[in-house]
Amino acid sequence: MSIKVQVRPNESLEAALRRFKRQCNYGGVFRMAKANTWHEKRSDARRRERRERIRTIQKATRKAQRRAGGRVR
Repeated sequence: MSIKVQVRPNESLEAALRRFKRQCNYGGVFRMAKANTWHEKRSDARRRERRERIRTIQKATRKAQRRAGGRVR
C-alpha cells in the first residue's frame, strides 16, 4: 500500500504533510505498523480477531435497535 500526496499550487508543505498524515491514518498504515511491531502468536491473533468481530456485531446491533426505536438493555 502506498499513499501519495501531491503538493497543490500555493499549498504550504505543512498542509500537504497534514493531508498525508490524515490519509495514512484513514488507510490504517499506523495501525498496521503498530501491529507488526511485536510478534503475536497465531492463537492470540485469532482470539483478538474474534473479540473484534463480536464487538463490531454488538455495535451494529445496538445501532440498528436505536434506529428502530427500541431501547437497548
